[in-house]
Amino acid sequence: MTAKEYNLCVDKFADGLYRFALKTLNDADRANDVVQDCFERLWVKHNDVDNTKAKSYLFTSAYHACIDVIRANKRSGAMDESIEDSLYTTTQYSDLQEVLHEALKKLSEIQRSVILLRDYEGYSYEEIGNITGLTESQVKVYIYRGRLALKQYIGHLETVI
Repeated sequence: MTAKEYNLCVDKFADGLYRFALKTLNDADRANDVVQDCFERLWVKHNDVDNTKAKSYLFTSAYHACIDVIRANKRSGAMDESIEDSLYTTTQYSDLQEVLHEALKKLSEIQRSVILLRDYEGYSYEEIGNITGLTESQVKVYIYRGRLALKQYIGHLETVI
């Protein structure tokens, strides 16, 4: 990968990578750090990474970096545990995006990651499996269960309106 190809990768993939990290971590500063670390890793390995596989390399790096941040937060006790009861809400929202954001925060880290990669970034099941290290069937199961949890959370029309 040349410097020009690297700069094109930054222009093409930085926004999507940031969106993925932000939705996964719910912290803008940490998301910026993850994106910067991913591009730094890409630059260090620019001779080894094929230009056509740069997007996959970046999202794989971002996925692993986000998982590391989440695990570090769990060890320090900064994140709350997901409780089954927290999947239900009686709060009324007028903004569907706000409802989806709240619902995504309730999912487990792996469910949130695969749903973001599939529905927000448009990756195929096979590509998500390569990024996360899961089999294609595991990816399908996590997406299915995550979508069920989202449906359960959003389920009532009164919640959205």
